[in-house]
Amino acid sequence: MNNAILVHMADQQHFDVIVIGGGQSGLATGYFLRRTGLKYIILDEQEKPGGAWLKTWDSLKLFSPAEHSSLPGWLMPKGDEAYPGKAQVIQYLTDYENRYKLPVERPVAVHSVTKANGRFILETSKGEYTCSALVSATGTWKKPFIPDYLGRDEFEGIQVHSAQYRNEQEFVNKKVLIIGGGNSGAQILAEVSKVASTTWVTLEEPKFLPDDVDGRYLFEFATRQYKARQEGKEIKPVGSLGDVVMVASVKEARERNVLSTVRPFTAFYNNGVIWPDGTKEAFDAVIWCTGFKSSLDHLEGLNIVENGRIATHDTKATALDGLWLVGYGGWTGYASATLIGVGRTARQTVKEIEDYLN
Repeated sequence: MNNAILVHMADQQHFDVIVIGGGQSGLATGYFLRRTGLKYIILDEQEKPGGAWLKTWDSLKLFSPAEHSSLPGWLMPKGDEAYPGKAQVIQYLTDYENRYKLPVERPVAVHSVTKANGRFILETSKGEYTCSALVSATGTWKKPFIPDYLGRDEFEGIQVHSAQYRNEQEFVNKKVLIIGGGNSGAQILAEVSKVASTTWVTLEEPKFLPDDVDGRYLFEFATRQYKARQEGKEIKPVGSLGDVVMVASVKEARERNVLSTVRPFTAFYNNGVIWPDGTKEAFDAVIWCTGFKSSLDHLEGLNIVENGRIATHDTKATALDGLWLVGYGGWTGYASATLIGVGRTARQTVKEIEDYLN
């Protein structure tokens, strides 16, 4: 094979911009990239569209109505229920990708990223790709966090993180410890408590939002508060994105009086946990609803990951030119890990990429 053919093949795998991750953040970034004329591609390791929603538990619902849970350019169509569920969100992401003819290649797993001679080099399950600008949009779902509890490895019962939880059937007639507050803890407790004896452990008492307040209000409030701070003012919040939204299943659990919590235990033993007063209590299973860390293993080769994060100014990496991180939560933009929130940061990211490449 002559050198001209080799160069041509290499150019086919070189892009102005590569987006790693084809979930909601990658699609939002792609929406704005398609307007630029830049040569770009989205690499997604999943077999089909849907991002992290393909892996969530069956009954998970959004905290906002469809029209307030949309990616840029196209409102999520309304469904039969006020708050969209897993299937509706996956269908929306699939249709969104097709609607805008976004160039998603899958399944492609990105194993590592390095940079040399002004180009990022991606080693993947489908060979090497290179690009001048790189957007990481891999989210957090691959990095479930479980705190290092004393004796956790000695516990002989079932242990699952909310990332592995699918439905309540595995826990019928069992005694189940659910650890962690927030919406995942509340929604999973509401479901499992119908078929099992449950105890809910949280660091402090959960904050439940008023019944008429949901994610739509929280996002709109955050926007108003941001503008008010620019004017030197402050607005008192009703709640935060970490508070429990009273979706139908959680309201029903409240009616059954199962939303009460207890403070943490001190250690595990083989059959259960040891409470602060020394009392031992047996459990059949533990469900960890303790959150996630950013999925950045593929960027370790760049030597800029510290304590599970990369230093950024908004979404732009500060220690390495040409790298942006979209959709990882508060450190990459307020509400950037939400469907409606990621559009704001994706738009700014693409504007910065254009300036960088021109």
